[in-house]
Amino acid sequence: MSACGLTRAYIKVSGINVFCEYLLNGKPPILLIHGFVSSTYTFRRIIPLLQQQFSIIAVDLPGFGKSEKSTSFVYTLENYALLMLECVKQFGCPSINIAAHSMGGQIALNMARIAPEKINRLVLLCSSGYISRAKRSLIYSSYLPLFEHFVRYYVGRKDVREQLRNVFFNQELIDDELVTEFGRPLAEKEFYKALIRLLRHREGDLVPQKLKDIDIPTLLVWGKEDRVVPIGVGHRLVKDLPNAKLKIYDQTGHLITEERPEEIYGDILSHTI
Repeated sequence: MSACGLTRAYIKVSGINVFCEYLLNGKPPILLIHGFVSSTYTFRRIIPLLQQQFSIIAVDLPGFGKSEKSTSFVYTLENYALLMLECVKQFGCPSINIAAHSMGGQIALNMARIAPEKINRLVLLCSSGYISRAKRSLIYSSYLPLFEHFVRYYVGRKDVREQLRNVFFNQELIDDELVTEFGRPLAEKEFYKALIRLLRHREGDLVPQKLKDIDIPTLLVWGKEDRVVPIGVGHRLVKDLPNAKLKIYDQTGHLITEERPEEIYGDILSHTI
């Protein structure tokens, strides 16, 4: 099923060139936020389904996908949240639903904390959580001249296909197209500069005390076999978020939008409409 009528374009948000895929059709709007080292490609299987019931705004976060690999943007979760709120404002949405994957879940939670009146409902897919800030020694090391070479080596120590095996339960779904798309940013020199800035600036994930202040209706969706963000994180989040439910899929890994697209669409629909 193709994403008919979807516009793909760059927009300037807070001085940064941000790549968006969007469809404004008068239906309730939903913002899609991808995770770490990913892009709007994460949602390729559910966008054609979502466009039946939603206006869609999908964004490549600065530093990832086709968006600018800015060397002036301060890569904190809070700044990502502020930028996403500004993006939603530019699209003329007074309020919005959000579906977010992995690190995108923390960005969505920050958005809900900063501007709860702008967020209707959250669907967090294998959301990251409870990650501390990088150790000070590693942050200091990131300023060394050869650190970029270390990052390139560290990221490239496993080939893309091997990395994809870690995010899928069903290994048969890994094909050449996935390998190509997920391997694309690794060939960009500017990607590593942005990655280093993210390492330096990324604060820790929201702590339980702050999570308890987020009263937005939230659906947490998890793959039971997620090896990247284990199901235990979901169990903690559902306890710390005062208005949350947790749904778990057996025989499903971290890249849940690839393995369970129709089920995820159904979950989003039932939670937001």
